Amino acid sequence: MKRRSTQNKFLGRWNRKLFAVVLLIFCFGSLILTQTRYSRIKTIFSSSPPFVQRPKIAFLFIARNRLHPDIVWDSFFQGDRENRFSIFVHARPGFTFNNATTKSAYFYGRQINESIQVDWGEASMIQAERLLLKNALMDPFNDRFVFLSDSCLPLYNYNHTYDYIMSTPNSFVDSFVDTKGSRYNPKMHPVIPVHNWRKGSQWVVLTRKHAKIVMKDNTVYSMFQQHCRTRSLPEFWRNRPLPADVSKEHNCIPDEHYVQTLLAQEGLEGEITRRSLTHASWDLSSSKDRKRRGWHPVTYKMSDATPALIKSIKNINSIYYETEHRRERCSIKGKQGHCFLFARKFPRPAALRLLKMSVLGVSNKGTDES
Repeated sequence: MKRRSTQNKFLGRWNRKLFAVVLLIFCFGSLILTQTRYSRIKTIFSSSPPFVQRPKIAFLFIARNRLHPDIVWDSFFQGDRENRFSIFVHARPGFTFNNATTKSAYFYGRQINESIQVDWGEASMIQAERLLLKNALMDPFNDRFVFLSDSCLPLYNYNHTYDYIMSTPNSFVDSFVDTKGSRYNPKMHPVIPVHNWRKGSQWVVLTRKHAKIVMKDNTVYSMFQQHCRTRSLPEFWRNRPLPADVSKEHNCIPDEHYVQTLLAQEGLEGEITRRSLTHASWDLSSSKDRKRRGWHPVTYKMSDATPALIKSIKNINSIYYETEHRRERCSIKGKQGHCFLFARKFPRPAALRLLKMSVLGVSNKGTDES
């Protein structure tokens, strides 16, 4: 009995020691776990907030080959620190943007693969625009779609341009009733009635909603493919059959009518701001070639590229609607402002001269509105 009592006391002391060790381990483990959780919570609250992708602007360039003002655009895109843009270029089939064809790394490999041969005054220009939209819409963050030519340049820095474009839920589409009947082909009726026939600039800025509508459209696009092309110019007669009667040709320029007419067909004109953000000068009164007057805007020479020219474009604050005989002030968020963010047509020498003179406002230091 005495031996069993001794054993019981020994086991009792051992159990108490074991319990104390287990309790100590439990307390130590709880302390470590608490500190770990505290550290995690502290890290979460002390770290910078997670990156949130803001809506982006897709810049869609339609180019023959090179982009003439690529150095100006390089300076422009450097101003974005938040990944708020994407670039897509439609160039002739087989052309590649690399360090041999552009001075800006922003354009390396940015041409779309399924490019086509584009002919001026043909529906192929619309097809090129649709191909650019198709590629740009694949990125769900692309919210605005800006069409630009290979001779366009920006007038302001990226921050100002972004805020301006994003300041309205509307698309910027130059659109007015085309009163010149020769541009409407009656064969389009009744699919496209004449009261929906519109004209404007092809250099539009579309919202994502309107870009999707362009991509879903087959009806209006099909009519343009069949019945909309520009009147033959004498300079092209050597490459095409001589027209029997030029006066009977319908002078339908596809890229100046398609988006405008499509949005009118869809009843969406209330969702557009009726002006382009790209300036072009159509004053060809001094042109020596009478046949080309009025067909293309002015191409600025190097001698034309002056601070006075850029200032005059930036100072434009109203648009005159010829068919409605009225002038409308350009406004953003209810405040009067300048009308244009981009300008054309500037070949490389003229663009470089303007960049060196620092008159474009693309230096990206703050929000330059000068």
